[in-house]
Amino acid sequence: MLDPGRRTLLAGLAAGATSLARPALAQPAWPAKPVRFIVPWPPGGLNDLIARAYNDQVSRRLGVAVVNDFKAGAGGRIGVAEIARATPDGYVIGMGNLGPLTIFPHLYRDMPYDVRRDLLPVTMFAASPLVLVVNKDLPVNSVAELVALAKQRPGRMNAASVGVGTAQHLIFEMLKERDGIQMEHVPYKGTNESLPAMLSGDVQAMFDTLPLMLPQLRAGAIRALAVTTPARLAQLPEVPTMIEAGYPDADVVTWYAVITPAGTPRAITDRLFDAYTEAAGTPEVKRLLEEQGLIYLPNTQDGFARRIEAESTRWARIIREQRISVQ
Repeated sequence: MLDPGRRTLLAGLAAGATSLARPALAQPAWPAKPVRFIVPWPPGGLNDLIARAYNDQVSRRLGVAVVNDFKAGAGGRIGVAEIARATPDGYVIGMGNLGPLTIFPHLYRDMPYDVRRDLLPVTMFAASPLVLVVNKDLPVNSVAELVALAKQRPGRMNAASVGVGTAQHLIFEMLKERDGIQMEHVPYKGTNESLPAMLSGDVQAMFDTLPLMLPQLRAGAIRALAVTTPARLAQLPEVPTMIEAGYPDADVVTWYAVITPAGTPRAITDRLFDAYTEAAGTPEVKRLLEEQGLIYLPNTQDGFARRIEAESTRWARIIREQRISVQ
């Protein structure tokens, strides 16, 4: 008869052999089917161009189709909310932008998602610099000269934006706050309204995105005083940065990013990060970015998350202190 200790040892060895013989349950490889990519804006615009260019490349790298699905409305909040509600398995991802992720949570009371709780930032894959432009007949050639002129004409100069609470509006509020200038903010529904107002002289200055300003700048219809990127732009090499002009906090771009529902496994977000980063380096995507006046800013998953947090804090302060609200 075996002693109790030996019986225990043999039972353990038998159990181990059984477990070795039984194949482990394999986790299904991702991706095993097409990935749905929600674009929270309508088709036909810049968001559409960027999504198609990148996702064509990413589809090849993942081995499955990445299908663009346009869910427009509420300045992007409807589409972002759908991403936030999705199952975090990597099969529903989408595009996030500066407004819905860093500004709107402080501007609107009824938000359909919580950025920190419901979403996971993966990578910023393209960015649109902002350019401070003025009417071509305004007698200024620098930010300092614009500020000086505004101080000479308190309340008699107008600054346009493409809407209350946009980055284009808030960065001008930063400028006004720092220098104590009195310029009337005139919000328009879009650049298709604000640009004609500048060309006619109804407004004297505004920040807007480089892709929309570049044709007018090249035609000499408006003048650029500064860009909001950390370094000068290849498209406007002679135009200084706001940082060079003495505004160290004016590093602002309107970015385009990949976001997923919170809880998406890191192995999946790592693969997405790698695929979109590789896509940014392809000749096709580089050509699109250059043609559209866009740039690629190298980033990491964790670094991008920190950027979102820092920008959210900055916009929250400006919105609170300037008592900015939307109807």
